[in-house]
Amino acid sequence: MKKLKQLLSSLLAVVMLMTAAPVAFAAENGTGFSDVSADAWYADAVQYVVEHGVMNGTSATTFSPDEIVTRAMLATILYRIAGSPAVTGTDTFSDTATDAYYTDAVVWANANGIVSGYGNGLFGTNDPVSRQQIAAILWRYAGSPSADAGQDFTDEGTIAAYAATAVDWARVGGIMNGSTGNLFDPDGNTTRAQTAAILRNYMTMEKNNHPTTGKGGNTLVVYYSATGSTEAVAKTISETLNADLFELVPAVPYTSADLDWTIDGSRVNMEHENPSQRAVELTKATVNDWDSYDTVFIGYPIWWGIAAWPVDSFIAANDFSGKTVIPFCTSVSSGLGQSGQLLAEAAEAGDWMEGHRFSSGASASEVQEWVADLNLMANESAK
Repeated sequence: MKKLKQLLSSLLAVVMLMTAAPVAFAAENGTGFSDVSADAWYADAVQYVVEHGVMNGTSATTFSPDEIVTRAMLATILYRIAGSPAVTGTDTFSDTATDAYYTDAVVWANANGIVSGYGNGLFGTNDPVSRQQIAAILWRYAGSPSADAGQDFTDEGTIAAYAATAVDWARVGGIMNGSTGNLFDPDGNTTRAQTAAILRNYMTMEKNNHPTTGKGGNTLVVYYSATGSTEAVAKTISETLNADLFELVPAVPYTSADLDWTIDGSRVNMEHENPSQRAVELTKATVNDWDSYDTVFIGYPIWWGIAAWPVDSFIAANDFSGKTVIPFCTSVSSGLGQSGQLLAEAAEAGDWMEGHRFSSGASASEVQEWVADLNLMANESAK
């Protein structure tokens, strides 16, 4: 009888554990959604838009971060941000439905010139929203403000005329950034994860734009990324501090074959063996309004124990006097080494802090923790 009771107790414990498993998983995940990992680059943005009632999950447990956002969805999201005001007028579009989730939002967005139709009686209800469209729509929602041109994207010429000022505004305001190779990808579709990040950036722009750090000015994150690892860290730093981004793009980009150090005669091997070949020309080596930045993060992958040499061209082209400079690097196994010290010696100016090395797959939370430990805001308050 005693053994039977023990067996029943064990079975009961297993059943309870199995029943509790989904709840435990959700709690450990930390985001409330099974498809949004706590260390995903968009996790904080998803939580922000959900907590502010701007976006909802696609179910009780999923957010569907990779789902493409449609024009009707975006109109509804902006309508919520506006406080879901009373709507006047009627829906005149032939491709919208009466009493749909988006009906009031479409009428409101069209009446206010935020999301108009195509001019042929169609709203494009289920059409995907491209990156240049979301920039233009959000810009109109903000009142069509003027914007400085700032740094051009590599594919600037492919941005439609109607979106040109909007894209400049979105970039300068830290609302939207480019991808690898300084590309904006204007026709690329916008996912729910990207939309959450864009909306979070916009909604916090006025409150947190250019926070004071370091010696009392604006913050810039400069980076060169060969495979995307350094770019991911740089973007997390930028989002955490709402800092500007500046990507270092070689005039002659490195191909996968160029970067393969296991191949004799590959570009990086040739440059490593011949230091005179490491003077890599950049598409742009100087930053607009450089003097306005007092804190500069500089990120790079580690190549043969030192900073990837495209960074050298940026160091040589700029005066770091009066700036606080914080290096960071990514690598599979190598440490930071003397890379930061060597860059500081090459710069011959600036207050260079000790840098930090991140693994190639560093999580957003790890990067955010490091930024918090720098205590930049607290240091400024103490002055």
